[in-house]
Amino acid sequence: MGEFELIRRYFARQPAVDSVALGIGDDCALLQLPIGRQLAVSIDTLVEGTHFLAGSDPARLAERLLGAAVSDLAGMAAEPLWFTLALTLPEADPAWLEPFARRLSERAADFGIVLVGGDTTRGHRTMSVQVHGAVEPGRALTRRGAQPGDLVCVTGTLGDSRGGLQTLLDQSAASGDVDWLRQRFYCPEPRLAVGHRIGGIATAGLDISDGLLADLGHLLEDGLGAEIELDGLPLSAALVARFGREQARQWALSGGEDFELCFTLPEAQRSLLASLSDQVTVVGRIEAESGLRLRHPDGRLESVAAAGFDHFPDN
Repeated sequence: MGEFELIRRYFARQPAVDSVALGIGDDCALLQLPIGRQLAVSIDTLVEGTHFLAGSDPARLAERLLGAAVSDLAGMAAEPLWFTLALTLPEADPAWLEPFARRLSERAADFGIVLVGGDTTRGHRTMSVQVHGAVEPGRALTRRGAQPGDLVCVTGTLGDSRGGLQTLLDQSAASGDVDWLRQRFYCPEPRLAVGHRIGGIATAGLDISDGLLADLGHLLEDGLGAEIELDGLPLSAALVARFGREQARQWALSGGEDFELCFTLPEAQRSLLASLSDQVTVVGRIEAESGLRLRHPDGRLESVAAAGFDHFPDN
């Protein structure tokens, strides 16, 4: 199967939408941004051996690839519109491409986002998605804007994705029901509704990809600090039951790839949290004193580094 046949067979048939004047098949797509909106753009890449194990189910990889990318739009309070796909594959294998393309299409429909172009080439299995969304001026969540006294809030439960990965890495830990934790690893659920609701109200925000401590650290780059209540971290019953509360807390802080939202909210807006469609937990506060601190259940305060996953750590 040649490159153009691969594209025609698996990716060319996309739903017609008014914002796409010209989609797959030309050198460029022609897209119409909604009037009065700003364009939000982000790109994510998955590499075999780094982000997923060799032999992983292609349908599950499609879920993870698109969910992780769309989560960046949620983290900016943007509405998903379009995405492009770049695939590097060792071979054009229909047994791999069919389930990948089918699940990618299903998840795109879930998120209301349309494939409008991309590229394919031969090599080590690597997948990239660039997402495009729209946001009203002044409503985008950015990493700057947090103020002392703001609440530090997170959606969902944390550490589950790292727990799901552990059940794949260590099959001895995979006895019993691990489906839920693996679902959290493979199938991120971008918090689009929460992102849209807090846009223009939250003072800063982002999605959690490298771990809570590392990503919260990005919100503190103006010399601010934060105190996190260790006992207030939202942990799933499945994660605690399988790995214990102490390990669950460590993964909640620095496990990474939860793709939940972390945002800061003025105390005066606390009542907004009850109206949000997804679980939101207040885990701490922004402080004027720089640095990250953990408040232990016994009241002890511990200074910690904003550490998380890093592709290029210092040697």
